Amino acid sequence: MGSEMVMVDEIPFPPEVTTTKPLSLLGHGITDIEIHFLQIKFTAIGVYLDAEVVGHLQQWKGKSGKDLAEDDDFFEALISAPGEKLLRVVVIKEIKGSQYGVQLESAVRDRLAADDKYEEEEEAALEQIVEFFQSKYFKKDCIITFHFPASSASVEIAFASEGKEESKIKVENANVVEMIKKWYLGGTRGVSPSTISCLANNLSAKLSK
Repeated sequence: MGSEMVMVDEIPFPPEVTTTKPLSLLGHGITDIEIHFLQIKFTAIGVYLDAEVVGHLQQWKGKSGKDLAEDDDFFEALISAPGEKLLRVVVIKEIKGSQYGVQLESAVRDRLAADDKYEEEEEAALEQIVEFFQSKYFKKDCIITFHFPASSASVEIAFASEGKEESKIKVENANVVEMIKKWYLGGTRGVSPSTISCLANNLSAKLSK
């Protein structure tokens, strides 16, 4: 395999990252917002998955990428499939870390509340995340990673900025962890339609092999 970087909106993503084992880049895209007809891009996203995840999605074999992108059950299955997952988020437009933290918190909290899973433990876990991002400043090209190990319902969130030591926290509330996955990988309700569409096309191709 060549180690050609995959360019996502001019930001290079390695085709593979190794955690406990190699994970392949199976989806990428951006988060953006349109204001007065101007597209403002915030982050580029890469979704890295363990190959064994694909094995758990066999019932969707033969479906087109377009069909998969609109099938939330497929993304539910992807989210709950055993196997390591890693999200690499690279900052395009600089913002305060606190803004990102609050955005993540409200997206996760809304999803938890909708499923009636928002209790004190979830609130505490979200506060931990907000606090982690509070003091950060997201310069262009800063990297946030969300690493979901195969073995536990936890997430390790890391923040790396040029010239500074990487900082990390581990969140072990299973409900919060699930909703972070849903924020980024939640099918039609995901934060980045371009990532969902790319993931659907690539997984469709993998499933048809």
